[in-house]
This record gives sequence, C-alpha cells and structure tokens, in this order.
Amino acid sequence: MKTRRFGRTGWQVSEIGYGMWGMAGWTGSDDAESLAALQRAIDLGCNFFDTAWAYGDGHSEELLGQALRANPGKKLYVASKVPPKNRRWPSRREFTLDESYPPEYVAEYVDKSLKNLGADSMDLIQYHTWEDRWLDDVRTARTIENLRKSGKVQAVGISINRWEPWNGVRAVKSGLIDAVQVIYNIFDQNPEDELFPACRAHDVGVIARVPFDEGSLTGTLTLQSTWPKNDWRSTYFVPENLRTSVEHADALKPLIPAHSSMAEMALRFILNNPDVSTIIPGMRKIRHVEANLAASELGPLPGALHSELQKHRWDREPTEWSQ
Repeated sequence: MKTRRFGRTGWQVSEIGYGMWGMAGWTGSDDAESLAALQRAIDLGCNFFDTAWAYGDGHSEELLGQALRANPGKKLYVASKVPPKNRRWPSRREFTLDESYPPEYVAEYVDKSLKNLGADSMDLIQYHTWEDRWLDDVRTARTIENLRKSGKVQAVGISINRWEPWNGVRAVKSGLIDAVQVIYNIFDQNPEDELFPACRAHDVGVIARVPFDEGSLTGTLTLQSTWPKNDWRSTYFVPENLRTSVEHADALKPLIPAHSSMAEMALRFILNNPDVSTIIPGMRKIRHVEANLAASELGPLPGALHSELQKHRWDREPTEWSQ
C-alpha cells in the first residue's frame, strides 16, 4: 500500500483509506463481517479509517475501537466526526452555529466518540457538516483551538456538503483547519476549481469521499435497482437520480481498460490527483477491501485515459433528495 503526506500534519497515510458509514448506516451490515474486513484492510497496509458518531449512533466507532485494540503495535489513523446538533444533513445557509455546533456540544461529542473508540485521543475530528459563514462567529476558532489544546485530538477538519466544494474554501484559507473531506470522483470534479488549489496553498490534507458516486461508478446499478425502505440509498436514488446516474455510468463502460472494472478505474482516476491525500471507499466485505486496496499498487491511470474521463465531469446542484 502506497502512502501520501496528509497536509501539514505530516502523517503518511494510506492512499486508499477506509470509509465506515456502510458498517452501521446501511442495511445488510454484519458486525463479524465488518470486523473481518477491517482486519484484512489493516493486514494489507491500510492505516486511515474514517468514521462518525452518526454512523449507527456510535456503533461504527465501537467497531473501529475493537480493530484498534486488536492491532496495538500498528499506527492506525482515526478520523471521526461530530454530528450537527440539529441532526440536519446537509447544512443549510440559514443554520446558525448554535443550532449546529455550539462549543460545549462539540466538546461533548468528542468525548462520546472517544468513549466509543475506547481511546484517550484521536488523530482527526471533523465537523460533519459545514458552513463557511460560521467563521464569522469567534467561537468557531476558539472551539477549534481548544480542541487541539485539550490533547484529545491532534487535528481538526471539516466535511463539506454534497456538491458544494466552494463552501469550505474560506475555512481552508483561514488557516484554522488541517483537513477537508469532500466528494470527488469522475463525475464530481469541481473541487479542482477552487478547493484543491486552496488546500495546496495552505497545506491542508484532502480526504476524497464517495469515489463511486454512492454506487453508480461501480457500474452495477440498473434502472431496476432497489433498496429496502430503511436504507439511505432508497431516498437518494429516487427515479430521477437513478435514471441519470445509470445513463452517465453507462457512458463510461466503453472506456474501462481490459481486465479492469469501473470501480478500479474510478479509484485510479482519483489517484491521478496529487492534491488528494487519501480516498475512503465504503467497504464491508473482504472482497471489496482486496479489490479497492489493489488500486494503490496499480497506480494512477494513463494520461490519455484520465484526460478522456475528465470529459465526463457532471456538475450538479443540491436538491431535496441529494442530502
């Protein structure tokens, strides 16, 4: 597993990390299977794990805590997130800091996450939603500074709303944060416009999430795909979104290299960008871990194919279903 420098923290993190939402937020998850997949990833050199209190009300964090205790001799980087107090994803422009992240609330949930992890400190804590205008409130900077001083976290970051990479550029330029987590994939290339140059200039680590566009970039979705009602994907892939997602994914199929897959191509496309510190595909099964981590050894795509895929950029605006 190849590593990359994680911004000014200087950490050397695996360029394929581990997204843990599916272990506690999607139907069909099995704890034993999840723990086995986590261990396989660790054995293959993955050392960056992204979780959140909101993933099963701390259950994903608890699973990660078990994996940490099972591997005491290995340096594994732990990133978690504080949920918004109003439990609203994504954030809206009108949400205030008091509605979302009052200082005492942030401190409370850092402690809750640490308890779930069974740890005294973690590497990275992130705001699970973000509005750049929260920087206007002096308590935001004070809260972030106090988190670092507490010793409970080593670094602080933000997770940017879907399809709004512009709504984090100010935070990066402020010098307050160490990392940003943003949707970046073959379709969602717009972080390249403003966000990534700002991260490069201010030495901020970049976590690329949703590399498979919630599944469409695996090439396995069809117009007949369905999910249980209590599965988040059933509310995201509404008919309108499912249809257009399948259409865009189908247009990529002729470009898949021989003996490869769309998922592999999607990960390697992201590896072409040196601004990305780590990619966090969601994984619950050993076979997915092995396939996704193998992309690191294959490396970035050939330049000609990468250029061809850049033409498939798909700029989208948040809607009532995009969450």
